[in-house]
Amino acid sequence: MHRQPPDAGKGDRRVDPVELIGLLAGVLTTSAFVPQALQTWRTRSARDVNLGLIVLLVVGNSLWFAYGALVGSWGLVAANIVTVPLCALILWVKLSAAAR
Repeated sequence: MHRQPPDAGKGDRRVDPVELIGLLAGVLTTSAFVPQALQTWRTRSARDVNLGLIVLLVVGNSLWFAYGALVGSWGLVAANIVTVPLCALILWVKLSAAAR
């Protein structure tokens, strides 16, 4: 597991490269959901989106959010505070259409 240097948090303003990699990964993977969420919102259709995929993404990303909060990884928290609602939107449209 990644460990902070002994002087971390004592006025040192250097960026932790491991946290930076995590933040960048979060931005990129979160961005991957934006086109699908926008298309789903505009068309009000998620017909071609697999229900199992979306359910697993909502649950999995919710757990990543909780894990990030518990261990203090704000890169994980930030990424998943955006990803979970995007996936939930797609799931909501998918379930709403199935109920009709």
